Amino acid sequence: MTVRFNTVDVDGIKLFYREAGDASRPTVLLLHGFPSASHMFRDLIPELSQHYHVVAPDLPGFGMTEQPSRDQFGYTFENITNVVDRFTEVLGLDKFAIYVFDYGAPVGFRLAVKHPERITAIVTQNGNTYVEGVSDAFAPVMAYWNEPSQANRDALRGFLAPETTLFQYTHGVDDPTKVSPDGRNLDDFYLSRPGNDEIQLDLLLDYQTNVALYDTIQAYLRAHQPPVLAIWGKNDPFFIPPGAEAFKRDVPAADVRFVDSGHFAIETHAAEIGAAMREFLAKHVG
Repeated sequence: MTVRFNTVDVDGIKLFYREAGDASRPTVLLLHGFPSASHMFRDLIPELSQHYHVVAPDLPGFGMTEQPSRDQFGYTFENITNVVDRFTEVLGLDKFAIYVFDYGAPVGFRLAVKHPERITAIVTQNGNTYVEGVSDAFAPVMAYWNEPSQANRDALRGFLAPETTLFQYTHGVDDPTKVSPDGRNLDDFYLSRPGNDEIQLDLLLDYQTNVALYDTIQAYLRAHQPPVLAIWGKNDPFFIPPGAEAFKRDVPAADVRFVDSGHFAIETHAAEIGAAMREFLAKHVG
């Protein structure tokens, strides 16, 4: 397996991405979550690239992708989706399956609503789009939505601290020594860049627009019935199992599975998730 590490200009933003596999085969677009980047897929890409063309971008403000200043680029999920949309067009990706995790879910589902004809299948790993999937851990964020004061904004800075990153990676894992420090240390490095804290707080405020879109996304699922694999770390403190089970309400044929892990389930279960994806994609994509 060869992974290529590339940067492409997307309407003036230098966007970094990982690519592996034969480009003539069906494409799988991997969309990462907070506070990570495409490096979170370092163990998953080898599980897929023998059979599929795999593309994993770093979202604007994350990882190796350029971080425009906030006065040059509005850090909203809609704007990030527009960049990823153009990224797929620049790369000539006409049809693709999406793997969505955490922040990757509102980006991927926005793409699906906008271009349903392009989406061949959806794999959601703790990528939520149902109210019942949101845990009480979001209470401080919701307080900021309800009253976007500086005090409520500052109260969320703890979400950006290294101890919170460690919690996201290890909570719900039976043995924390199974979790490599590489991913979370890279995440903390990118979070520490000048100005990145304000970008992340902007996105936490804008996350309310994702919840507002849940009905629209669910209507898309009901209307188009895309193949769905919801494979969830069942001990996720943020996006809880009812959010996975809810997919069957709108896509009755959805394949819902759980692994005994937490939020970053592919840190401990990349082989199991990769095998489930290969089985699912072979059935629905080829």
